Amino acid sequence: MGRPPILPADKKLGLLVRVMSGQLTAAEAAREVGVSEQSVSNWRRQFIEGARNGLAGESGKDSEEASRIAELTQENAMLKATIGELYMELRKSGRGTPGHVPQPCGKTRPARRVN
Repeated sequence: MGRPPILPADKKLGLLVRVMSGQLTAAEAAREVGVSEQSVSNWRRQFIEGARNGLAGESGKDSEEASRIAELTQENAMLKATIGELYMELRKSGRGTPGHVPQPCGKTRPARRVN
């Protein structure tokens, strides 16, 4: 079976209301709009999850993204503080003076020329 046609959200909602109220079975609904029964079951699951999130006061993906952004902001601040501390330690030891370019230790190979 090929990829199911894209249905507008309003049409999916109307179909799901009929399925959940018992007017149609998932198989009948699938035949009516030309999709698989699995697609109708997936829409039903997504609808119920969305309703659950809405009732819990969450806005679905928006709250997940906001939480991820907050987590990354906190991690970024921690990393900046760590870099600052390491820089200060290097300055104290004299190895982090401005203009000082660290030289590699041990044997180094000359760079390969590229034409």
